[in-house]
Amino acid sequence: MKDRKIIVLMGGPSKEAEVSRRTGAAIAEALESKGYNAQTLELNPRTVLRDIESLGGEIVFNAIHGRYGEDGALQGLLEMAEIPYTGSGIMAHAVGMNKKVSKDVFKGANIPTATSESFNGNLESAEAIIGHIRKQFTIPVVVKSATQGSSIGVTIVRDEAQLEAAVTEALKYDPILVVEQFLDGREFTVSVLDGKALSVIEIRPHSGEYDYTSKYTVGATEYLVPAPISEEMTAEMQRIGELVYREVQGSGVIRVDIMTDHADNMYVLEYNTVPGMTATSLVPKAAKEMGIDFPTLCEKILLTASIGKF
Repeated sequence: MKDRKIIVLMGGPSKEAEVSRRTGAAIAEALESKGYNAQTLELNPRTVLRDIESLGGEIVFNAIHGRYGEDGALQGLLEMAEIPYTGSGIMAHAVGMNKKVSKDVFKGANIPTATSESFNGNLESAEAIIGHIRKQFTIPVVVKSATQGSSIGVTIVRDEAQLEAAVTEALKYDPILVVEQFLDGREFTVSVLDGKALSVIEIRPHSGEYDYTSKYTVGATEYLVPAPISEEMTAEMQRIGELVYREVQGSGVIRVDIMTDHADNMYVLEYNTVPGMTATSLVPKAAKEMGIDFPTLCEKILLTASIGKF
């Protein structure tokens, strides 16, 4: 594969484009250090196939966060063009990108997840949705846009007065929003590479909330690797992570986010099909704990590149 041209696709029109560019640059540098012929390419949805061809690209390493890269659109385009690409296929991306659909999948597969309900802003007014939330949930709750990543469009509503603003914010990004009952425990993440769970990480944001700033500001969050939990809890989280990977027919690497409640019961929040690969990213931290350095991690993901995934 080292004699083939690797295109690391990054950027694009999503709200996560800048993070994607950082991910893509780090991946390209890592692959070059391993002897691969890798080059970054900014995603232009209208010309992407022509752009890949003009650079002599033979394999695409997907570093696109959010729209197109994580919703199945890019994967479908590359499959039609018969260009191998890294990561999961169309279905895993489409399900993972939509928090409503992924919640439905978790429930159907008996994967533990927080009590939730989805609402459609195309069918009901914001006022009606707020009324439903008040009837069905007790504060605190988490209000999320269905199709955004990096905590964009997510609000933890700790006071009744915040509810209207939270719903309005979520509907700015997507007509579908998901409301979850707030979990008052600890936050963890499990990265799964080629079906095998890596070290569990506990996430402790200094602000108390793992939002966009906490995720992408160096020093804003403490990451405990491995997580300071019992062997039994570790094994169960890894089992859940691997179960999610199997059920959504993942490929390459995915990251499964898990919250606990006050009694240490575990609940899957969501899974990420194109995890970040920046200085503060979680997959590289988990891999490093298991003796896999960053260039080797990128190489392992690259070697999953293929056409015609599920």
